[in-house]
Amino acid sequence: MSNRVRAGNKVSLLQSGTEYFPALLEAIDAAHTEVLLETYIFAHDATADRIATALRNAAMRGVTVRLMVDGFGGRGFVHDTMPDLAADGVEVLIFRREASLFSTRRQRLRRLHRKLACVDGQLAFVGGINIIDDLDTPGHIPPRFDYAVRIEGPLVADVQYAMIQLWRRICWANFRRHPPMQHWVRPSFRPKGSVVASLLIRDNLRYRATIENAYLDMLATASDEILIANAYFLPGRRFRHALISAAKRGVRVTLLLQGRVEYWLLHHATRALYPYLLSNKIRIFEYKHGFLHAKVAIADGWWATVGSSNIDPFSLLLAREANIVIHDSQFAQQLGASLNRAIQNNTIELQEQDWQHQPLLRRLLSWFALGAVRLMLGLAGFRRLH
Repeated sequence: MSNRVRAGNKVSLLQSGTEYFPALLEAIDAAHTEVLLETYIFAHDATADRIATALRNAAMRGVTVRLMVDGFGGRGFVHDTMPDLAADGVEVLIFRREASLFSTRRQRLRRLHRKLACVDGQLAFVGGINIIDDLDTPGHIPPRFDYAVRIEGPLVADVQYAMIQLWRRICWANFRRHPPMQHWVRPSFRPKGSVVASLLIRDNLRYRATIENAYLDMLATASDEILIANAYFLPGRRFRHALISAAKRGVRVTLLLQGRVEYWLLHHATRALYPYLLSNKIRIFEYKHGFLHAKVAIADGWWATVGSSNIDPFSLLLAREANIVIHDSQFAQQLGASLNRAIQNNTIELQEQDWQHQPLLRRLLSWFALGAVRLMLGLAGFRRLH
């Protein structure tokens, strides 16, 4: 059911945790039958504790609550929060509990990175926001900048189906009993709005390149403007060439990227690409206000995507991701306005001449980081794609 275009949806944009968490809590508190939730990180802070309490309360009033957390991103969750949730009736699965930070084996690098929720088969959330307080950042800097969407309408069935399928696979892999199908709420396909949208998932079976191909198709067909905001941006060859091709045919291509160092290697590897991109008339803005965590894009005033997938090899080649692609001018313009406010108020634009005359040490540092990432990809069997 992934990649099927659905009409008749109502899609609401939610910016960062200040809008996402109240909407998610309201949905969980109003649930009658079923709550499904997937996340990469489930922290142990005030925000995560509120979500955990809402899940426990739902389970104790008879709602079926199923929560899946990544084994690496949620390694603290297994000890801090999971026992209490399970004791109160929340069904919890851990995706790849044995994940290791330093392993380069392909299987161990696979992550559950998507952030999905579905309530009563009637309401869904798709985005890039983990269950963690936006203010839980190094140095107490301003909140993370990220997005999610709240969905009503036929697309909810696709979100629910994707979550059910993964739950059943992990149950099978762990030799756990599959929940009987009658315990899954039948979704409604009734129209709730006018938005045309599709759910894109990236997995390691049928949908290995779904999200990247959606970006590539957009880059190949855009005629006016492309704006991509991405936290971890290290595209492969095909993606880089598509960006340059769009810029060369006159499309205004703008990148809003991370301006603070969160992951040293990726940050400096990305900067190795800046001179090449800038010399091809692609504008680059670095977000400086806080940590950019967004994974969104707009094109030509009617195409938009919001989700969990970064444009880096780990998201596009290894992780399980989920994005929604929206064909709606009103939504695209709303997201574009939000991104442009961030660009105007919280970024620094990089200039080509500054990057052409970088100190030698800085250039060597960037190329070393890029080489290290490529070495990791080579050890995992993906070098030819990057």
